[in-house]
Amino acid sequence: MKNSAISSHRTGEGIVIDIGTGDGRFVSAAAKANPNKFFIGVDANVKPLEKPSMKATRKPAKGGLPNALFVQAAVEDLPEEFDGVADEIHIHFPWGSLLRAVAAGDTEILSSLRRIASNKCLLEIAIGVDIQRDRSELDRLGVPEMTSDHFDRVLFPRYTKCGFQHIERRELKPDEWRKFETTWARKLSGNESRKVYYFLFEAI
Repeated sequence: MKNSAISSHRTGEGIVIDIGTGDGRFVSAAAKANPNKFFIGVDANVKPLEKPSMKATRKPAKGGLPNALFVQAAVEDLPEEFDGVADEIHIHFPWGSLLRAVAAGDTEILSSLRRIASNKCLLEIAIGVDIQRDRSELDRLGVPEMTSDHFDRVLFPRYTKCGFQHIERRELKPDEWRKFETTWARKLSGNESRKVYYFLFEAI
């Protein structure tokens, strides 16, 4: 997201890992805009990774991105090669088990994220839900209600326990979250009733 809080904390070189990257739109756009950083897109589903991965391996003159890499892996079982390397971790508009993990504070998943994080790594999470439209799926997944009480009493303590200190929490306005360079943000942009919660944590 342009002008996100993470940009005010990080400049220069670094390794950025995008979890649940899908078709890799965020990684491809960010890698092109930030040649001094190395971007890794991770998704459990290999199919959507094929196209952006092939594009990234082209010669730079033909649109290739030497500073981008796509990896098929589940968040529960991230490669050992990632241990302690991430300066930034992004999770944008997660769904399914990944949504449940970050919204409920699954300590196994959070510990896996902390394992790949360097000291002071920034973890950025954007969760978008439409309470009415998504109700049946949210209930099926066991995603808790997004309330201040849940954040303060349950969610943030679990992140802290796993090594992430809460820095920022806010609800994004539609014109803010639509700036995320992700396919999901574009698909959901016409839904005015969708709420997007933004969280920023720092590895401690």
